[in-house]
Amino acid sequence: MPEETPFALALTGASGMPYALRLLEVLLKGGQRVDLMVSAPAQIVIGMETGLTLPGRCTGIRRYLAEHYAVDEALLRVFGREEWTAPLASGSSAPKAMVVCPCTTGTLASIAAGTSNNLIERAADVVIKEGRKLVLVPREMPFSAIHLENMLKLARLGVVIMPPSPGFYQGVTGVDDLVDFVVARILDQIGIENDLSPRWGGDHPGLPE
Repeated sequence: MPEETPFALALTGASGMPYALRLLEVLLKGGQRVDLMVSAPAQIVIGMETGLTLPGRCTGIRRYLAEHYAVDEALLRVFGREEWTAPLASGSSAPKAMVVCPCTTGTLASIAAGTSNNLIERAADVVIKEGRKLVLVPREMPFSAIHLENMLKLARLGVVIMPPSPGFYQGVTGVDDLVDFVVARILDQIGIENDLSPRWGGDHPGLPE
C-alpha cells in the first residue's frame, strides 16, 4: 500500500510560534504525519517566544521535536529551505494540506507572486496548483494595502487567510486558551476533528444566556 500523504507545516520568521508548535504537537500526537519546514528566522523567533532551541540540522530538529513531544520520530520529516529533492517540491507528492504558521508578509507576497525562491514557497505553489488546501496565518498588524492586495489575490485562488484573531466567548483563563482557539480553527480548515476549544453554542460559562 502507498504511504499515507502527510500534512505540510512551514514556520517563517513572524511572531506567533506558540500557535505553530501547538499545531505541530496536536497533529503529531494525533498520529498525523507531518512534513516540516523551518526558516532560519523562524528558528530565532522560536527561541525568543518559547525558550526552545532547535538544532541547526534537519535531522537534529526532527529528533529534538519528536523527543520533546514524546511521539514516534517516523511521523515527522524535516526539510531544509534549499532541499529541492524533497517530495514537497513536486505535484506528484503534494501534501494533504499545507499551513504556513506564522506567515511573514514577505512569504505571503512571494507565494502570491509565485516566485518559488525556496522550498516553503515552492511547496505552497505546488499546493495551489494541485488544488489542495493552503492556509496562511499572517501575524502582521496593521496590514498595509500591499498586504491586503496580496491576501485578496491568494483568497481568489482558494487560499485560506487566517490572521490569528482568537475569540474570547469560550471562557478564557489563560494564554493557552487563546492559542488553542486559533489552532482549533486551523485544524478545522485542514479537516482534523478536535475539541481544543469550546464551540459557539456549547455548554460553557463563556457564552451569553
